[in-house]
Amino acid sequence: MSKIVAKAPSKHCCLDPAPTWLIKRLLPLLADTLASICNASFREGVFPPDLKVAVVRPRLKKPTLNADDVNSFLPISNLSFLSKVVERVAANQLKAHFESQHLLPSRQSAYRAHHSTETAIFAVHDEITRAIDDGNVCALTLLDLSAAFDTVDHQTLLRVLNRRFGVIDTALEWCSSYLNKQRQTFQVGSDQSGPHTLDCSVPQGSVLGPLMFISYTEDLADLISSHQLKYYEFADDTQLVGRTEIPKVPSTIDSLQRCTADVGDWCAYRRLKLNGDKTEFMWCGSRASLKKISNNDLSLRVDNDVITSVNAVRDLGVTLDSELTMQRHVNKVASACFYHIRRLKQIRRLIGVRNFCNWR
Repeated sequence: MSKIVAKAPSKHCCLDPAPTWLIKRLLPLLADTLASICNASFREGVFPPDLKVAVVRPRLKKPTLNADDVNSFLPISNLSFLSKVVERVAANQLKAHFESQHLLPSRQSAYRAHHSTETAIFAVHDEITRAIDDGNVCALTLLDLSAAFDTVDHQTLLRVLNRRFGVIDTALEWCSSYLNKQRQTFQVGSDQSGPHTLDCSVPQGSVLGPLMFISYTEDLADLISSHQLKYYEFADDTQLVGRTEIPKVPSTIDSLQRCTADVGDWCAYRRLKLNGDKTEFMWCGSRASLKKISNNDLSLRVDNDVITSVNAVRDLGVTLDSELTMQRHVNKVASACFYHIRRLKQIRRLIGVRNFCNWR
């Protein structure tokens, strides 16, 4: 318990009776009490009702988005520190079970040890590079799910945990208690509404919610593999890679369209929504190979939307171009660096050399 609390971020929520830094300082006195709370919760199969309260504040997804559009915001749940401690202990046990039994897809890079956005983007980059080196082309499709965390069906999630992950008896009762009657209060500035009781979703900002989400979507990997396509996942971001020779480009497009149609049906069954407006599609290859692709194969139908092939996409924070030169990404990184250097230049007289070095 001491290790878990010590490693936890020192964030403070308005629901906490004491600041997190104080709890950490008093940890030698509180560790046994915290451990007793966790053990009692797991033994009884009950997540304490007082810990199922969250204050939700909207956070702008990107600084460049329109702040007047509600779709530009993410609902981030602020939870009490004790709630996150209990969740973190449960998440550690679930992760240990998943990893020891190899239950999660090998290409799911989210919320797992030794995995990150870097492992996902490196895998995609490597797959495309190998195709280009062999004289082939790759169809890269970035699927987007609308408000994925907010529409998770609780009963379906519990069935998945039970049937596909072997969560049974008291452990399953605890998961059911954790999901049941979660309450959220929405706050914007000084305005507040709620609390509202939820009948679906896993909280964004919680410790256990993201792990439950990748469990909820675990069998999507089998569906994609059945279409002979490669896939790489990071939480709700899914990358489909169709590697092919130039003469077989039309059949690859057919495979992608059948796959996305099946993914759309799978999403409907899981109460998720495949967002065609934000789905992106790009052919990757050498300049000579890309010129050989006919115009009929430069678009992809996703649900009722026609997705036209583009020259560059932004995948997990990295800009990939169709020839994989990485020039656009390098230019964007350099531009951001110069922007911050100019900002520092404007205030250098106020900071001073000594203060600047200490601040850096």
